[in-house]
Amino acid sequence: MLSMYKTGFVLIFFVFHFHHVIGQTFAVEFKNKSHIVKEKIAIPAYHFSPERIKLFPGSMFYEARQKDSSFLALLSPARLLSRHFKNAGLHPLDREYGGWESEGLSGHTLGHYISALALMSVNTGSQMLKHKLDTILHQLNYLQVKRGTGYIGAIPNEDSIFIKVKQGRIKSSGFDLNGGWSPWYTVHKLMAGLVDAYTISHQKIALDIVTRMADWTDDIMKDLPDSTRLAMLRCEYGGMNDVLANLYALTGNKKYLDLSYKFYDDFVMQKLADSIDPLPGKHSNTNVPKAIGSARQYELTKNDRDRKIAINFWNFMTQHHTYVIGGNSNYEYCGEEDKLNDRLSDNTCETCNTYNMLKLTRHLYSWSGDSKYIDYYEKALYNHILASQNHENGMMCYFVPLRTGSKKQFSDTFQTFTCCVGSGMENHSKYNEEIYTHDGHSRLYVNLFIPSSVDWKESGLKLKQETKFPYENTTRLIIEHTPFAHISQSSIAIRIPGWCKTEPGFKINDKTEWPVAVHRGYAIFIKNWHAGDHIDVTFPMQVYSESMPDNKDRFAFKYGPIVLAADLGNHPVQELDYPVVHGTGEYISSLMSSNDLSFSLDQEVSPGKIHLKPFFNIQNEYYGVYLDHLDRQAYLQRNNRIRQEQELNTALELATLDKIDFSEVSFLLDLSEAKIEFDESVQKVSKPQIFQYQFLPPLRNIIVKQ
Repeated sequence: MLSMYKTGFVLIFFVFHFHHVIGQTFAVEFKNKSHIVKEKIAIPAYHFSPERIKLFPGSMFYEARQKDSSFLALLSPARLLSRHFKNAGLHPLDREYGGWESEGLSGHTLGHYISALALMSVNTGSQMLKHKLDTILHQLNYLQVKRGTGYIGAIPNEDSIFIKVKQGRIKSSGFDLNGGWSPWYTVHKLMAGLVDAYTISHQKIALDIVTRMADWTDDIMKDLPDSTRLAMLRCEYGGMNDVLANLYALTGNKKYLDLSYKFYDDFVMQKLADSIDPLPGKHSNTNVPKAIGSARQYELTKNDRDRKIAINFWNFMTQHHTYVIGGNSNYEYCGEEDKLNDRLSDNTCETCNTYNMLKLTRHLYSWSGDSKYIDYYEKALYNHILASQNHENGMMCYFVPLRTGSKKQFSDTFQTFTCCVGSGMENHSKYNEEIYTHDGHSRLYVNLFIPSSVDWKESGLKLKQETKFPYENTTRLIIEHTPFAHISQSSIAIRIPGWCKTEPGFKINDKTEWPVAVHRGYAIFIKNWHAGDHIDVTFPMQVYSESMPDNKDRFAFKYGPIVLAADLGNHPVQELDYPVVHGTGEYISSLMSSNDLSFSLDQEVSPGKIHLKPFFNIQNEYYGVYLDHLDRQAYLQRNNRIRQEQELNTALELATLDKIDFSEVSFLLDLSEAKIEFDESVQKVSKPQIFQYQFLPPLRNIIVKQ
């Protein structure tokens, strides 16, 4: 690609002497005075603080953010703080919300909400959201002082849980720790939100609160022998290593860096350090935050083991466990490497996983400036994150299903509050975060093609981007303010997407020009820029297919970076009616016609015409992302097999008295005079009675005795 361009790298040797540090998702920023400890590694691509990049009204990302902002405004700090007051021995100001906020993960949403308020108030200028943030921080400070230990939280039985941990008494079966549901996970959420409130909104009180929480954490952990510590880490612990490493950067207190390394396990992280894929059979979102923490530790220490953990995790996940939309996992777990064909269900692609993968991607991109990381970022942003929001009311998906004939299930406004509602609050508040980056000297990187502007104050350069991408394959970059006079020349580096199969076109002030170099997937232009200069970029886009790694005849259609889904209508679709393609890939592409990113295929298709549209525009329809390519004989054989299975299932249903489905989130037990034991407690079940056991963490041993 771009064979006529010069290859090689042009260096600009003018350097600004500014400090570089981190920001909201802990990717490295430039000149952030809130941090004391500086990175020990070279950073070729710095991130802008959120207020430097503005989204333009009218774009789908701007509209998605507005829906999210309305949801944040609707939520009540008093309700999110309800159990925090109760656990401090005070009368709550209001009742708690439903879903996980009324269960064992109570309090996890508040941390995400604090992060989202900090981001959204900066990105939109909303004083109302800023006031909500101020209120929460002052109430948390009051509750923390009231409790007197440094801890603040809303976890049921939290004092008992952590007293046992401090005493070295560990009982866990995966998601439960001493009877609590992933308590360190919830502690991390609040601590991370407080760090964001300090670094983004510059709230000193937030740093005071989170520092006291870290001191409490150190007191809990300081006397644990390694064997006990590792047993504790069998339970999901979120990004505790990440937030503590960041607290070290904020305070300069090495105690917090040392403490961050106590959240290091040998059963996943050591394997990653040894370049072994530990993900098959593992819960995805338990482990992505570990790699984020290692990435941050590497930036602060230059410890090569941490670098290997972060890079190996990203490579294993993106190359062997990721679906076409950029998401991963089925029923929250990873399978064997490159075995995705039989892992399509209503519970693929937990959205939290991708929220965390984008955080990790930002770290790795900043270390290298390599466009391959932005290629992944773009894929996941458009096809999972944007697609996970109901664009009518701002609600979010826990899972984004990839089973053909499935339908997205969106959260309820006040009664869901799963982990993906919490991370979703942040997802749709920070669409500006990766559009532009810079090298700290004189080069601006244009990474994503989203209507926006950037103000690089240190260089004097201001630029805006006008585009209707992906509905059009062009973007225009307009210089609004030129670099300072002491910079003789500056460069603009425009990403050449990996999906761009033919050479893009470039015009500067309406005249065709070629870049002086192509480096790490970027076309580089170096000039004495003037206000009003504009660069027009054209990216050839076409329909193509991406196959399953373990089944070349099961594939998804894409247009540029956009995943296209078959719109199957508003009514459930039987398996016999799932669309099947008979023609070749080349023939299929030639049959398609585009109208506002809508495509149709009405030849060589069974049972009829296929209508395709961007997956991010699928809302309440049933759909198919992956389609099968079958010849006529294989198609008829498939239909016969489906009919036989349906007949067998019907006969089995008629002969079945009761069943337990362990693959579902919940199941029913029909018991007669049975005894059910939950750890030490025993519950009698009268006859006849239906007992519903919510099969969510914390998992407990179930013993059914007749």
